[in-house]
Amino acid sequence: MEQFDLLRYATGVLETMRLRYFVTGSTATIVYGEVRFTNDIDIVVDLPEGKAVNFCRQFPSGQFNVSPEAALDAVRTRGQFNIIHPESGLKIDVIIPVENSFNDSRFARARRIEAGNNLDVFFASPEDAIIKKLEYYQMGGSDKHLRDIRGILKVSKGGIEMEYINKWADALGVAEIWDMARKSS
Repeated sequence: MEQFDLLRYATGVLETMRLRYFVTGSTATIVYGEVRFTNDIDIVVDLPEGKAVNFCRQFPSGQFNVSPEAALDAVRTRGQFNIIHPESGLKIDVIIPVENSFNDSRFARARRIEAGNNLDVFFASPEDAIIKKLEYYQMGGSDKHLRDIRGILKVSKGGIEMEYINKWADALGVAEIWDMARKSS
């Protein structure tokens, strides 16, 4: 299974179950920016506790490794769990968002984009992808997050709502990193 096939499969499950979601992380930054290798897909999912076990059942144990217990724990703690496709080594990080105004905004701004081969899926907006990359950089300091931000800014050529990023960068305590990322792009 290729990464694109895994994305198609996972988003098909989400849409069949009528769950709100959007693709984020490196997969989203590749859509908005420059291509780079990644072996995981990050998907933010509004997954109610009552649907968590059924969601996991949609990924057959012969093809996927997923723990219903880990999914339930992630829903209860607003964390994340993994779905692994062992044959390919690919992984989906299913992220259960904390209920707050920033995540409400992220869901409201998600965009349905054709990812190729007649696959339309919801992606985080480029601005929200940048903001999350700022947070990830703050947590771990990996330069790949800054490269992803620079890639989005370069490819977008001014199509980014800078005021939106400025507002949330201030609110989330990543304004200094945002200033550094803009100056280096």
